[in-house]
Amino acid sequence: MYKLIILGFLFHQPTHGYAIAKIINMIIGPFAKFSKGRLYPLLTKLEQEKMIEIVPIPVNVEKENKRDQKTYCITEKGRAHFHELMLDTSTNLGEYQKLFWQKVAFFNYITGEERLYLLEHYIHYCQTHIYHDRKQTDVLKQGYMNAGSKDTANYYKNFWQFELSQVLELYERERNTKNKE
Repeated sequence: MYKLIILGFLFHQPTHGYAIAKIINMIIGPFAKFSKGRLYPLLTKLEQEKMIEIVPIPVNVEKENKRDQKTYCITEKGRAHFHELMLDTSTNLGEYQKLFWQKVAFFNYITGEERLYLLEHYIHYCQTHIYHDRKQTDVLKQGYMNAGSKDTANYYKNFWQFELSQVLELYERERNTKNKE
């Protein structure tokens, strides 16, 4: 997920590590922290893999820290890998819900047909969860379900119904945009 976010952000514009860390931390929320100790090794790995490159930019001389900051930009190989990550629907299925919404943030970097493909995949993903939850609830109703289990089952049922409604709305908007082209 972090590779996708970094490459997607650099697809938009070259930037330095501090801004990348800030964006990732904003995305992952208040209870998770993507440290510089995790970011810079990942940036180094992406650089070694020729997915990104460093463009040194001198820091404003008025600052106390007069060393050069590194500005990262995506390479053609990085753009190709970003595209692969965007269209990958088989990796990290357990975390695909979070990953999907990160992909939505970068939809303007892929074609309309590719966006529809991802949306259709996520619709099926949501429907599979709804079907699974319904079947599990049926099994639990046969005597294994207490009040807390019912609350949990209802939460997940409502969660996936909401997810499905959101992605269906996105899908319709995307189809309407494609039809206008």
